[in-house]
Amino acid sequence: MKISYQWLNEYIDIADLTPQQLGDKLTDAGIPVEVFTELNQGITGVVVGHVLETRPHENADKLRVCTIDAGTGEHLQIVCGAPNVAPGQKVPCAVVGSELPGDFKIKKAKLRGVESQGMLCSAKELGLDVKLLPKEQTEGLYILPTDAPAGTDIADYLHLNDVVMELELTPNRSDALNYRGVAYEVAAILGRKVKMQEEFKAPNLTSTPVAVKIESDLCTKYSALVVKDVTIAESPLWLQAKLLAVGVRPINNVVDVTNFVMFEFGQPLHAFDLAKVADDTIIVRQAQDGETHVTLDGVERKLDASMLVIADPEKVIGLAGVMGGENSEVDQGTKTIVLESAYFDPGTTRKTGKALGLFSEAQKRFEKGMIDQGMITNALLRAATLIAELTGGEVVGAPVEVVKGAAEPNVLDITLERVNQYLGTEIAEHEMVDILTALGFHVAGFKIDGAHRVTVPTRRPDITRDVDLIEEIARIYGYNKIPATLPAGHLAQGLLSVEQRLKRTVRELLINMGLTEVITYTFQSPSALERLGLAEEEQLTKRLALMHPMSEERSVLRTHMLPSLLEVVEYNRNRKANDLALFEVGRVFFPHENPAELPTERTRVSAIFTGNYGAVGIGEKPRPVDFFTVKGIVENVLAGLGINGVTYQAVEMASMHPGRTADIWQGERFLGYLGALHPEVEEACDLPPTYYFQLHLENLVEAREGREVTVAPLPKFPAMERDIAVLVDVNIPAGHMLGTIKQAAGDLLESVRVFDFYQGPQVPDGKKSLAFGLTYRSPERTLTDEEVSERHTRVQDALKEGYGAELRA
Repeated sequence: MKISYQWLNEYIDIADLTPQQLGDKLTDAGIPVEVFTELNQGITGVVVGHVLETRPHENADKLRVCTIDAGTGEHLQIVCGAPNVAPGQKVPCAVVGSELPGDFKIKKAKLRGVESQGMLCSAKELGLDVKLLPKEQTEGLYILPTDAPAGTDIADYLHLNDVVMELELTPNRSDALNYRGVAYEVAAILGRKVKMQEEFKAPNLTSTPVAVKIESDLCTKYSALVVKDVTIAESPLWLQAKLLAVGVRPINNVVDVTNFVMFEFGQPLHAFDLAKVADDTIIVRQAQDGETHVTLDGVERKLDASMLVIADPEKVIGLAGVMGGENSEVDQGTKTIVLESAYFDPGTTRKTGKALGLFSEAQKRFEKGMIDQGMITNALLRAATLIAELTGGEVVGAPVEVVKGAAEPNVLDITLERVNQYLGTEIAEHEMVDILTALGFHVAGFKIDGAHRVTVPTRRPDITRDVDLIEEIARIYGYNKIPATLPAGHLAQGLLSVEQRLKRTVRELLINMGLTEVITYTFQSPSALERLGLAEEEQLTKRLALMHPMSEERSVLRTHMLPSLLEVVEYNRNRKANDLALFEVGRVFFPHENPAELPTERTRVSAIFTGNYGAVGIGEKPRPVDFFTVKGIVENVLAGLGINGVTYQAVEMASMHPGRTADIWQGERFLGYLGALHPEVEEACDLPPTYYFQLHLENLVEAREGREVTVAPLPKFPAMERDIAVLVDVNIPAGHMLGTIKQAAGDLLESVRVFDFYQGPQVPDGKKSLAFGLTYRSPERTLTDEEVSERHTRVQDALKEGYGAELRA
């Protein structure tokens, strides 16, 4: 927001402060002022000159010799090359001894043999912002109004002895997007009074000749007022200077007044040519889908039903809060105008501007929601009165007001104790009241339960809680006066949660076993489960769809990790990377029956294997991954987590090989599963034999609870090894037999493993041969052959009794 120092001085006395001093005080109060721009870029001694006559230069076709009255009592002869110089004009005249921007000093000179006693200036030579001036004022001399007094200092006449401060406003301080808001801020900081008229009255109580209808809830108040017999012309120089100072291009005396009042009070206004408004009726309504409208910039816009428009019974005449329409524009032929002042929904205004690629100063104020609804009609009357004065027109009657939702000021209670406790200060009660009063808040003269009742003006809709009041008090009291204190509280050492530690351990274990971690999208295609044979799994197919997905391939939250890992495998195999051992610790999502509830999230440790596994040494052959490779990795992970008592149970499930898949259990607790992918899945994905395991992290946390990984000391006594080979039915799991062996052998059994499995000609049909290697050891003594044989016999008897096992020679 640009603020002219001289313009602000009209509303509050700041003449005793330099712009820099004022900027420092605003910065200290929370409104940073970082840029100060002097409008006078180095002009001294330049005056208003009256061109009395001109004649051609004797020695140059493009030069003219001008006789100038510069108010010195003598006529000056100045040679000028500007194409637009003519007798009777008032123009800037740099007399001998004056200076122009860029440290350019004017001296007597001879141009093609003719003496020149100065220089007639263009806008650019005066350092004016030519981007904001009409084209005719940027080509040649800068033409001044005909009533400009000759000899007047040009910097004073053009209001250039001013400094513009740029306020760096945060979004919550949009109340300072106007001079009224800044004046109240400065008044509170300096303890001075605001000198601004804020209430205006209509010239009479008869209704202005226009009808207003609001047909949308997105407009809560709309006021309109007619001014007749207007003459459209240039604005007076004082008005143009104010708008140029804040970076706005002057247009004409009607449009310039609406911009002036917007910057003065923060209320955007718009003027329609009443002759172009059908039936003298204004309607605020939603646009119709496909409706078109040509805005003031001459571009046809396609509208939709989400947009709020201003219309008459026949057509759209403006986009509410954004831009007016070409079909109702005020032009040189306009004689009667109708002024608009309203409150439009901030969100709708922002979305409309964004959708149509438009932006305006009015839109900036509407979309921030900081319009003072209590100032809507007063701003309208202020603008109408000023337009009538500058155009020679007449205000017709009183404003038409349609109100769908009146703005009520917020009323808050605040105690001195809470202020001081919150800020750590010792502010006196009268200081608190004085600060709030200076900001324009009304503080009741009585207390309710020890609290002051504060009525917040409608120009500050951002003040909604008592802490907002405390912030205002702190700003004006002075942040530098608030003592620095260390925060009080108990210090807690930051630690990883149980789940975080477990994730970290799992990652380290898998990486140390040669796996590579990947991170995949949690978004999947709705058809991702179909080729895996999981399309009929009800728990997996109920997925949460995204409202605005990146693409159809990433439109639902995953319920299974396998599709994500298969994408990585296929991507790498397409690039000739065939030996893969990948894992991911990721989340799956299960929606609730009630769509308003957040989905249930579960963490999975998943891995996929294909090709060969492990490094190949000299003389070794590559080792294709198989079921036992994957099972060994899972066993190592569980052992590394300190989870024991794990069993594996053959199972059939969709997407997995029916004879090479097992669930993983710890007692009654399900930990996950592992196995080979179904041949149909491998064929659908064009994969060689591929293996997959999935562990449920939440269940691993429960299984590990209260357990610690311990390291056994090196044995002091020798071990004794025994083997046992048996024939059993093919459907008996070896894992069950291992459990029986451990129970029968007792505490002297150090370890047991399956080291051979055979089915062939020497084994009867329906049978299989299993060989177990048992290691016996005591941590306290050397075992005797007799006691080991006794335990080993117990094992043989248990296998025979439990499984009908027959010993093989």
